[in-house]
Amino acid sequence: MITKDMTIEEILNEDERIADILLNAGMHCLGCPSARSETLEEACQNHEIDCEQILCEINNLV
Repeated sequence: MITKDMTIEEILNEDERIADILLNAGMHCLGCPSARSETLEEACQNHEIDCEQILCEINNLV
């Protein structure tokens, strides 16, 4: 199960298909080293994205 406290890198290591969800939500900096160390919650805040919605989509995928 993916949580909002996991880093983007940890999440992408779980299942690379998650990248499509994040990219479609507007997180276009997934390759940036500093972005990969952010938690999902931090990344959502920085991109003004609803974290709970993204988390739900991710966990429905995996």
